[in-house]
Amino acid sequence: MARFGMVIDTRKCVGCMDCVVACQTENDVPTGYCRDWIVTDVRGNFPNLRMEIRSERCNHCDNPPCVSSCPTGASHVAEPGRVVMVTANRCIGCKACISSCPYDARYVHPKGYVDKCTFCHHRSKNGQDPACVAVCPTHCMSFGDLDDPASPVSELLRQRQHRALLPEAGTRPRVFYLS
Repeated sequence: MARFGMVIDTRKCVGCMDCVVACQTENDVPTGYCRDWIVTDVRGNFPNLRMEIRSERCNHCDNPPCVSSCPTGASHVAEPGRVVMVTANRCIGCKACISSCPYDARYVHPKGYVDKCTFCHHRSKNGQDPACVAVCPTHCMSFGDLDDPASPVSELLRQRQHRALLPEAGTRPRVFYLS
């Protein structure tokens, strides 16, 4: 089976937030909430500064602590793509998954269940890109099967230096940032 992942080129991301708006629209995310967001990270000391802009979301980890901490099984891994999902009607809103996620990628939906990025599973399981990838004007985002050596994401990871967020957490995240 496929193992979906995402690669984001931080040299191309301009922080326009089209990905955020596309996600909110595609997934009917309530106003004031988001499944993905833009981070601006400035490092160094003046005048030697370096700024990185990146789009962040659930990392759909290979070792997701949110799934193992969920007492009802509402948080689970779905096929195709081994995507971390939440079944709203099984969620009791205990927030154990929120506490266990090192990426702060979940929120409590106003209807009482926990929500998060799904890599637009309703699209990706049918071979379409997630909405965020489909609308990106700089084409800084790529999506595909990490286990397929011919996929765009696998090729980018072979060709460019990359990193994942918080690898020390042991979650084995599947969102990678090119530098």
